[in-house]
Amino acid sequence: MQKCRTCGAEIVWIRTPAGKTMPCDANPVCYKDKPGGRGKIVTPNGTVLSCEYPVDDDKASGVGYVPHWATCSDPERHRR
Repeated sequence: MQKCRTCGAEIVWIRTPAGKTMPCDANPVCYKDKPGGRGKIVTPNGTVLSCEYPVDDDKASGVGYVPHWATCSDPERHRR
């Protein structure tokens, strides 16, 4: 596991279907699918979904990872 160079949070890298890697918060969360929703989640296979999170286990569509740019204290520093 690595740490973000900006905020020091633990992150994991998930490979998307396009072959790119995306930094995500290390702790998985339960989410509920919500097409067009503002929340984004990255599934373990790298698919990015619109959703609501966190949700209770019994209401969850699945478990995934929050893209780290959504929680980092300075995400602009790492944008390409």
